[in-house]
Amino acid sequence: MYLTKEVKADIFKKHGGSEGNTGSTEGQIALFTHRINHLTQHLKKNHKDYNTERSLVKLVGKRRSLLDYLKKKDIEKYRSLIKELNIRK
Repeated sequence: MYLTKEVKADIFKKHGGSEGNTGSTEGQIALFTHRINHLTQHLKKNHKDYNTERSLVKLVGKRRSLLDYLKKKDIEKYRSLIKELNIRK
């Protein structure tokens, strides 16, 4: 399994402030980015997996909504998170 408890806790500790702060916007965006990267690698191998493709599109939309919220609320956190996660290629 690609997303174990330890990996999830590490993501929230790094981006959310603490392991227990799972509701923070930054932590959720980081978690979605991790999942998006994993699904992208999966789709490179299995290009006919349309259910995963649909899940990926929905996940990207959720992340986009959270990024828009963060941009509206705190532009500096938004810019630092974008740079840290390498979202913009």
